[in-house]
Amino acid sequence: QVQLVESGGGLVQAGGSLRLSCAASVNIFSFNAMGWYRQAPGKQRELVATITSGDMSNYADSVKGRFTISKDNAKNTVYLQMNSLKPEDTAVYYCNAVILRSLTDDYNYWGQGTQVTVSS
Repeated sequence: QVQLVESGGGLVQAGGSLRLSCAASVNIFSFNAMGWYRQAPGKQRELVATITSGDMSNYADSVKGRFTISKDNAKNTVYLQMNSLKPEDTAVYYCNAVILRSLTDDYNYWGQGTQVTVSS
């Protein structure tokens, strides 16, 4: 049973920083990719950042230059360093992991989410 547990959310003032962590119950090298998504009230879930097992990363335009995704394979943990936070970053942040089982079949695992609130 795969479990992803997020932590590190909280309340921060605009311009501040937070570091989110996602601890996996299995070797994260088992996943083809991991990432962070977020969902603000009344909005659809959106992708924030992803990182592959080969350490290639991608970011949403809205966070590029401010957020950094990284991972520590020894700790089975993925991080999201969030700097220069803005009120529009306020959302529940979810950790995601994906296993590509074939070219047409994949399976996604999700954490329970951690709340990030940025005050102005």
